[in-house]
Amino acid sequence: MTPLAARVAAAATPSPSPEILGPDDKTSPNAWLEWFLGLPLRILIIVAVGSLSLALLRRAIRGVTDHIADGTPWFQRGVMRPLGESDVARTLLTSADPLATARRAQRARTLGSVLRSTATIVVGTIMVLLVLAELGVNIAPFIASAGIVGVALGFGAQSLVKDFLTGMFMLLEDQYGVGDVVDVGPATGVVEAVSLRVTKIRDSDGTLWYVPNGSMLRVGNKTQGWATAVVEVDVDYFADLDQVRALLHDAADEVAADALLGAQLQGAATIEGIEKLSADAITLRLKVRTSPAMQWDVARALRTATRAALERADVPLAGQRDLLKAHREAEAGIVAAAAPQEGTPTEPTPDDAAEHGTGATDATAAHVDGTTTASARDPHDTPVHDVVEQRDARRAAPPGDSV
Repeated sequence: MTPLAARVAAAATPSPSPEILGPDDKTSPNAWLEWFLGLPLRILIIVAVGSLSLALLRRAIRGVTDHIADGTPWFQRGVMRPLGESDVARTLLTSADPLATARRAQRARTLGSVLRSTATIVVGTIMVLLVLAELGVNIAPFIASAGIVGVALGFGAQSLVKDFLTGMFMLLEDQYGVGDVVDVGPATGVVEAVSLRVTKIRDSDGTLWYVPNGSMLRVGNKTQGWATAVVEVDVDYFADLDQVRALLHDAADEVAADALLGAQLQGAATIEGIEKLSADAITLRLKVRTSPAMQWDVARALRTATRAALERADVPLAGQRDLLKAHREAEAGIVAAAAPQEGTPTEPTPDDAAEHGTGATDATAAHVDGTTTASARDPHDTPVHDVVEQRDARRAAPPGDSV
């Protein structure tokens, strides 16, 4: 190794600073005190201030998010607590929507966790860099390396960063929450979990979908705020539309009178004009505003009530005129068969036969004549049976009778 190279290597090798290792005089208490009041004290101050700042920041974030999650209003905090215990405050609290409260709590806790983690990373990084600077380490390369790493991660993990940013805005804007029925394009179903990166959705088939937040170009929430129950009815082309509208109103009133579903309706039902006109049907639409996630139950009840109302009024659906007529005729026939008709002859009983002197002798006489009535003849008999019966009748007849 040349002398020049040796000098360069010696200059590049860091030598420990005497200030870091300790005072020059190891035996002097004043020297140790002076040394402690220098670099060690500055490092302790950096660590103490950073730790205290981080603790205060995390506590503030937790306090704010807990208040938001618990739904505690401002007039129930601190000196305003007596105002929060008034009757007006209790009324405001009891009228809150439980679903909205649960969603607010979930959103607040998720954001609080993210903010606390972010604060820990930022404050911890600043503390480490300041301590390294006090130890005499050049932190410029670290800052430059952090910038390069950040750029590399930005290009290499674009989808991941996009998922996190999109998830953050979804939570802040309250686009959906656990329990909502959403349509996100790739999947449609009930939201089971929401995180910053993915959303778990359970569809009607039971499949659990993991949808990255960054892939959601649009989100349709079917259970937020309020919903609408829509029922379309196709009636016969020649049906009386005024009568059909009246029957649909009756069906809506029947659902509104229900103890459970009636409380979920928000306003009266409306029947729009003719939605569709075809060669054999006229389509009418019945709509009513409902509470969130109740539109499907209300729509089912409206269909059931509409079917019953139309059947009672003999109003056929599209293409069902002949079937309705046959159904009514069948019902009339069953009723007529169940009730005895006046003037219908009944089969004589043994007592009646003995009283009027009729019975087997009359049936035998009928067979002797060689004639049988529809009521006396067995429908399963053949002409052979008739010949045999006539022969038996001739043998049983007295000798003087002519057959």
